[in-house]
Amino acid sequence: MNRSPRRRASRRGFLAFAAGCGALAIAGRAAAQPALVEGQNYTRLRNPQPVDSGRKVEVLEFFSYGCPHCRDLDPELVAWKKTLPADVEFRRVPVDFGREQWRNLGKVYYTLEALDVEERLTPEFFVALHDKRAPLFEPKAFLDWIAAKGVDRKKAEDTFNSFGVTSKMNRALTLAKNYSVQSVPLVIVDGKFQLSSDKVGSHANMPAAINQLIAKARAERPKS
Repeated sequence: MNRSPRRRASRRGFLAFAAGCGALAIAGRAAAQPALVEGQNYTRLRNPQPVDSGRKVEVLEFFSYGCPHCRDLDPELVAWKKTLPADVEFRRVPVDFGREQWRNLGKVYYTLEALDVEERLTPEFFVALHDKRAPLFEPKAFLDWIAAKGVDRKKAEDTFNSFGVTSKMNRALTLAKNYSVQSVPLVIVDGKFQLSSDKVGSHANMPAAINQLIAKARAERPKS
């Protein structure tokens, strides 16, 4: 019998911050995914939020490097992002749930993004943090790690401590509050549809589910 995320996470120290992790996804891939059912597979938000993507359909993933379920979903999203149509914009939004360690991990994300190494290093960062148990939520450990990956340590340190990264993290926390994010990973499509792996059966089912909601959001947008 599968263990609950809370019990599994309890062994992971800070990584186990159970309130920040979504429900355990069911293993296995579905051969075909049926049409999503509102209220069962996804939620239409009562208070839709404005998007920053203009004419593009916005897809947000609220996540943390510290969440093991975000790590498990990551390979699915990496493959899915390669298929994004031109009218869709995907963006990750780190959360901290009031934890300093998770806030540091959010700043790590924005540092990698600013240095244009996020796509290359995020999978390796997840492995180092979760499999090798490296304390990369500590700034010094992160800077040592990124320097070992060939990135200038001083540049990484300046970026991590920069006003720009701090501002982005503050904006991310405000966005999480606006969407009332209580667990991660959580996907929001075009400011009005909420989706998570436990509602669609598995992490592997998320790309197809997101695509369904993208199509729905696209159809509901005003015609230009």
